[in-house]
Amino acid sequence: MSDLLRHLTENGDLYAALGLLSVVSLIGTVLVLPMLVVRIPPDYFLHQHREASATADRHPLVHHALVLGKNFVGLLLVAAGLAMLVLPGQGLLTLLVGLLLTDFPGKYAAEKRIVRQPGVLAAMNWLRARAGHPPVAPPP
Repeated sequence: MSDLLRHLTENGDLYAALGLLSVVSLIGTVLVLPMLVVRIPPDYFLHQHREASATADRHPLVHHALVLGKNFVGLLLVAAGLAMLVLPGQGLLTLLVGLLLTDFPGKYAAEKRIVRQPGVLAAMNWLRARAGHPPVAPPP
C-alpha cells in the first residue's frame, strides 16, 4: 500500500494531466463531434471515388490554408479518439470524424470500411436524427 501511495505522489502531475485530458476530450466530443457528423452529406459514402474538395475552386493560398487547418483538426481528433478508447468518450466515432477530416491515400476506402460497422453507422445516424438531418446512407 505504501508503494502505491508513493507512486501516486511521485506521479501526481501525470495523473492530473491524464484526468484533464479525459475531461477535455469528453467535453470536446460532446460539443464538436455532433456538429461534424451533421455536416457529412447523406450520400457521402455512395460514390465510387471521393468527390473533389469544396475549397478547390478558391484562391490557392486560401485552399491550402483550409486544407492544412482541416488536417490539423483531423489529427487532433484521431489522437483524441485513440485516447478515448481507454478514457471516457466516443472513441470510435471520434476516430472516424478525425479520419474524415484528414487527407491520406486510401482514406475513402478506409472510411467506408469503418462506416460499414453497424454500431458506427447507427451512432452517426442517431446524432444526425437528433439534429433533424437525414441519415447517412450506408456504403455499398
